[in-house]
Formats: sequence, structure tokens, C-alpha cells
Amino acid sequence: MCIFLLCYSFCRESAMAYELDEQKKVGLGLIGFGILFTFLAIILFFDRGLLALANILMLAGVALLLGFRSTLHLFKVNYKGTISFMLGLFLIFVRWPVVGIIVEIYGCIVLFSCFWPSIKVFLFQIPVFGWILWYPALLLDRFRS
Repeated sequence: MCIFLLCYSFCRESAMAYELDEQKKVGLGLIGFGILFTFLAIILFFDRGLLALANILMLAGVALLLGFRSTLHLFKVNYKGTISFMLGLFLIFVRWPVVGIIVEIYGCIVLFSCFWPSIKVFLFQIPVFGWILWYPALLLDRFRS
């Protein structure tokens, strides 16, 4: 939630290339809560209920963030990521949460691989988190010269 508030306050103050309307803000919030519940479920020894709730929140957040047609198009075009994500979701529901979360993480990486450049730019613009991400690159640059 704290990261979402930092992102929200930074987005309001800076001139970004895209505008966040209310629906997209709710989508970002749902994705943030989905990530939080996934983290809590992993800490609590892969609790099935929290993992299922996290998956529902993340799917709803992606649908609100991208729009329903774009989300359906994303899932139709990238069948490898869709199949592995849905298989991981199914494995979580049939009481194999460890295997399910591994398959689901692979599915998320494959499914959202086209968004990594946008995500990277967005993460670098977050005030404190972006500076932490830039710090190793600055150190490597200094050691090269």
C-alpha cells in the first residue's frame, strides 16, 4: 500500500506520458493488494485461500488497468503464458500451492514480458525505490572508468 501511495503522489506531481484516471488507479490498487496477499500467503506457508484471493485481485486489477478488451486480447495472443498461468491457478485450487505458484510465476513472466520496458521506466520514476534501482548501475559505471 505504501508503494501505491508513493506512486500515486509521484504521478500527480510529475508530467508523465500517460494519464491515470480513476479506473486505472483502482486497477493499480488491486494489483498492489494482489502482490501483498501473494507475499503474505508465501510467508504463511502457501496458504491456499490467500493465494486464491491474490490471484482474483490481480486478474481484476489487470482487467481494470488495461481494459477488458485489451486484457482478453493479451490472454488470446499469448497462449503459452495464459495456459501456464491458468494451470498454476488450477494447481493452487487443487491443493498443490507450491507447484502452482511456481508455474504461475512462469506464466506471469511469459504473459507480461512485453510490458517489462514500461514497468522498468515506471519503477525508475518512483522517488526512493528508483534511486535504489539506479545505484548499482551507477557503481558499475564508476568501476568501468
